[in-house]
Amino acid sequence: MKRRLRLISAVAATAAAALTLAACSGSGSPAPSGSAGGDSLAGQTITVYNAQHEELTKSWTDAFTKATGIKVQVRNGDDTEMSQQLIQEGKRSPADVFLTENSPSMSAVEKAGLFTSPGAEALKNVPTEYRPSSGKWVGIAARSTVFAYNTAKLTEAQLPKSMMDLADPSWKGRWAASPSGADFQAIVSALVQLKGATAAEDWLKAMKTNSVAYKGNSTAMKAVNAGEIDGAIIYHYYWFGDQAQTAENSKNVALHYFKNQDPGAFVSISGGGVLASSTHQAAAQKFLAFVTGTEGQKILQTGTSFEYPVGSGVAANPKLVPLKDLQAPTIDPATLNSKQVTDLMTQAGLL
Repeated sequence: MKRRLRLISAVAATAAAALTLAACSGSGSPAPSGSAGGDSLAGQTITVYNAQHEELTKSWTDAFTKATGIKVQVRNGDDTEMSQQLIQEGKRSPADVFLTENSPSMSAVEKAGLFTSPGAEALKNVPTEYRPSSGKWVGIAARSTVFAYNTAKLTEAQLPKSMMDLADPSWKGRWAASPSGADFQAIVSALVQLKGATAAEDWLKAMKTNSVAYKGNSTAMKAVNAGEIDGAIIYHYYWFGDQAQTAENSKNVALHYFKNQDPGAFVSISGGGVLASSTHQAAAQKFLAFVTGTEGQKILQTGTSFEYPVGSGVAANPKLVPLKDLQAPTIDPATLNSKQVTDLMTQAGLL
């Protein structure tokens, strides 16, 4: 009898405890910190293959983890390196997300059939002009092509009206670029789309004769600043980044925007895609939704990368020329072809 009474008492105590727990876990209780309101994805870890600026991506991943509780592991490299690694790894890749600086590397991975949808929310966040027609990835940022020139060596009246003018013999030895970099190769890829392979090949041959090659956009801008060269084809943010610090490598440099839908007005789209082989696709899509959402794009607006936001209606840093005023040519990022470009540049003796 005593044993039976103890059993009844234990059952009653357990039932009371269960009722108390249920009452305490009602809708009025706060969610655990960083769990995004109890999101079932919190606690997962995604792997990002990153070819964007490391500091920018860290800002994105830190803010994303704080908002969602989803952890992010990042592997850094350049556009070509990371895209080729993904292609070699194929379905065995541990990557969940791929981020790039330039579109051609995204297109290479897309053409290999390695992307799934970036997610409905990310697609909704980014206007059609800043993502490929295929819908297999989305734009996450943008950068403008510019002609950085030494103000003591060139007046505005002496500036080239078009990037194509740099093929003229009068520019021999007077302008520079970084032909081995993915940045410049993206510009050439746009040139191929706008003018055709034959015209691009002719321009590249003239470039081999006329231009001076430097390793990296920053190095080319330094050479312009030092008066070693009159001007250089680079992306805009190198100048803005240096101006925001000491300006020691850009104090003698100004930027010329070609505009008028010129190949030299090309706006390069940085991309983000979700791998079809990802085992955390929902979390990966949530990451791209965050990056292209208001909070992620404001990191571009207020940060030190000086790249353009392209999503969720977020305006650019007020120091930048507004995207709509750049008069950039319309190019479907899905059509940019890195393999064709490197072949043409190799034939021209630039690589």
